[in-house]
Amino acid sequence: MNFSISALTAGFIYGVMGVWLIRYAKREAHIPSVVFGVALLVYPYFIENIYLLWGIGAVILVLAYKMAKA
Repeated sequence: MNFSISALTAGFIYGVMGVWLIRYAKREAHIPSVVFGVALLVYPYFIENIYLLWGIGAVILVLAYKMAKA
């Protein structure tokens, strides 16, 4: 586990966004948002590289946004 400030910040930000996506999915009955929300909550535990941590989180958020608009 990497306990740098950047990793902790990324985990916090993406965790909050994951919880928000799950709440959105429950309200709108949108199953793909649940998947993206859970992914945002879980993936920081498995990524050690800071750049990958921020990059993968950004990609997941963009995909969740595109799926919500479709």
